[in-house]
Amino acid sequence: MDEKPQASMGNAGGQRSTWRSRLGSFPRFPAFDTLAGYESTRFLGKWILIGGLIGIVAGLGAVLFTHAIGWCTEFFRGRIVGYMPPMPVGEGSSVQEAMKRPWFPPVVTTLGGLISGIIVFRFAPEAEGHGTDAAIDAIHHKGAMVNPKVPPVKLVASAITIGSGGSGGREGPAAQISAGFGSLLSGWLNLNAADRRIAVAAGMGAGIGAIFRAPLGGSLMAAEILYLHDLEAEVLIPSLIASIVGYSVYGAIEGFEPIFGAQPDLAFRDPVTLIWYALLGVAAGLGGLLYAKTFYGVSGAFHRLRLPKWLKPAIGGLLVGLMGLMVKGSIHTGYGWVQISMTQELLTLPLWVVVALPFAKILATSFSIGSGGSGGIFGPGMVIGGMLGATFWRLGHGVLPHLPGGPAPFVIVGMMALFGSIAHAPFAVMLMVAEMTGNLSLLAPAMIAIAVATLLVGDHSIYWAQLPNRASSPMHRLNLSFPLLSALTVRAAMKPVSAATPASSAGPGLVLDARTRLDEALLRMSETEASRAEVVEGDRVVGTMTYQDAILAYRAMLGRGLKRAERLPETSMLLEYQVGLGAPAAGKALRALTFPGETLVVSIDRNADHLFPQADTELHTGDTVVVMTSPEHDASLRALMVGS
Repeated sequence: MDEKPQASMGNAGGQRSTWRSRLGSFPRFPAFDTLAGYESTRFLGKWILIGGLIGIVAGLGAVLFTHAIGWCTEFFRGRIVGYMPPMPVGEGSSVQEAMKRPWFPPVVTTLGGLISGIIVFRFAPEAEGHGTDAAIDAIHHKGAMVNPKVPPVKLVASAITIGSGGSGGREGPAAQISAGFGSLLSGWLNLNAADRRIAVAAGMGAGIGAIFRAPLGGSLMAAEILYLHDLEAEVLIPSLIASIVGYSVYGAIEGFEPIFGAQPDLAFRDPVTLIWYALLGVAAGLGGLLYAKTFYGVSGAFHRLRLPKWLKPAIGGLLVGLMGLMVKGSIHTGYGWVQISMTQELLTLPLWVVVALPFAKILATSFSIGSGGSGGIFGPGMVIGGMLGATFWRLGHGVLPHLPGGPAPFVIVGMMALFGSIAHAPFAVMLMVAEMTGNLSLLAPAMIAIAVATLLVGDHSIYWAQLPNRASSPMHRLNLSFPLLSALTVRAAMKPVSAATPASSAGPGLVLDARTRLDEALLRMSETEASRAEVVEGDRVVGTMTYQDAILAYRAMLGRGLKRAERLPETSMLLEYQVGLGAPAAGKALRALTFPGETLVVSIDRNADHLFPQADTELHTGDTVVVMTSPEHDASLRALMVGS
């Protein structure tokens, strides 16, 4: 495939990217940097504002993108080819039409690919491909910086690619539009590195949730899609806020009906069918692997072609157009064919068409997007899974016992299983498809199918930018590798100045609040390439800090901890207590409590936040306190922590 797009980063301390420097400096809102704890009231208040703004842009961007695709489809497919592809009931008519000019599709798809390629590689080369990977990569490796040219270029190029008949989805461009705004808004508010990443991830979820009318699935997608085997918990609440707002804005304009219409009559009633759903999971897992390998194989082949990059999408468009002459369902988004496959109309389609459609869609998507064209791979992945489910039901109809009377359950579960497994986002895709079909009753068989498919997929993924887990991500590596850093503040590492001066007198370099956690401070120093930072407290400059100061403070605290632990007896063990209402320890700082001898407080968990204990740490009712002590002190500690 093509090389991963690289951000143009400046070398001077504090300079970010060339496009950012052209825009000038943004106003600073330092209060945002101190709002922490993703279940705290302050965190929620901050993200209601920021997430709400991102959601508004996500909803409006999804509306604009939907209409842009509609306009391009009407022009290229309706007026030139004389054929409008079937649409899902939530967006139009699922009726099949005869093609008035059947030899025009290759001409139109080639023209669409050519125009799209020229636009992308002339104005924003980062916009090539499906876009979701670029957003994931920006979150992990580029400080969540998205070139502001990308969203509008992505919108126009993707609308032309899809509208002309290219096989692509709408979610990638929609996600990049709102993710790009999240990045831009972060710059305006001068958010810290962690909040910028949350804003961009929340933008991804809001864009997907809005355009698919699936806010819950979209918000979970933002947290789940970043990793192969992990979840970004801090993203959940901001993404949920942004996704709900985006969905509300989009629905207020376009309507709230599920894309594939409500399916109230579907239900899981026969446990024997779990056998067939498990077999569907096998087919979905193998189909997902084929999708990923074919997509990146075709992408690599186009990358090796010695042709101008702007010309390659036209070649991909030509190949897709030729395929469309044989299998009409392989072009455009394909959602209308999924709608048809949910009904008994599936039995009227030639068997070879039903069997060929998922494989044709894999090739068509690989040609359209793998060639450098602009569009998403999420939507086609669900179409491929849905058509695999339709194929399974069609081949088993009248042959396999206990098979449902209609194909809809297998189509829906197929969508969930294939893309949920190959995207490593099983929970998000399950909820999203359930919202798109207005039916939650098939989650039980879906879980069986997704579990089997995920087992087959293993570590393979449709997204190359996904990392194994948070420990592999630069945004978390420092904190997870050196957890003590999150317990120290800049105040503990700074060198005090002889006389405090007004904060307004601070130089143009990096300025840190004295309350900033040391892990966050070091990350900001690294990102801005600053070797020294001025430390402020309130409206006064109170000190300075360098890398050496931070390391010395870390080693000093680590040394004190090791010396304290060495004095514990060999019989010591970890004991856990939850601070009870009215317990003697509730509401008191650790320094004010009398602990038994040879006792060490190891950690404090509060509302999913892990606190490193310090002398002035106050215990709250409900806190989980882990101590290392001798078992003989259990009774006295229980009385202190839990109470009577």
